[in-house]
Amino acid sequence: MPAARGGSKSEFWLLLIGLFKLLKGVALLIAGFGLVRLLHRDVAAVVQHWIEVLRVDPDNRFIHRIILRIFNVTPKQLRALSAGTFIYSGIFLTEGSGLLARKHWAEYMTLISTGLFIPLEVYEIYRHFTWLKLGVTAVNALIVWYLAVRVKRR
Repeated sequence: MPAARGGSKSEFWLLLIGLFKLLKGVALLIAGFGLVRLLHRDVAAVVQHWIEVLRVDPDNRFIHRIILRIFNVTPKQLRALSAGTFIYSGIFLTEGSGLLARKHWAEYMTLISTGLFIPLEVYEIYRHFTWLKLGVTAVNALIVWYLAVRVKRR
């Protein structure tokens, strides 16, 4: 396995977790700006446009469910969702940049913030199982385990 700048396997995993957190942070930042843009537009027209661009079958039962949910979103809900998205983005970007800078506070922050959501993720898997949810929860559990062992050793 290739090693990071520090030369150790441990530093490689820390770098990988930091990059993963940065990637999630950037993705949420982009999503947040997309939600803000939807505030001042006709959501139905935007959804219809993307259905046509992506050539998605609007009668597909999964797509149909998504469309119904999107059409029922109010501007107040969009504002709240975009605010939450920006907050989570800030947390992930802070964790990721701190881990890449090898800051001990970032290890603690990531350990706590990631660990707090595992019970909720397990509940969501129980409520509605998907392989994606299971994979994300497994990755987050491994991150918590790795950081807990790393912090304990120090």
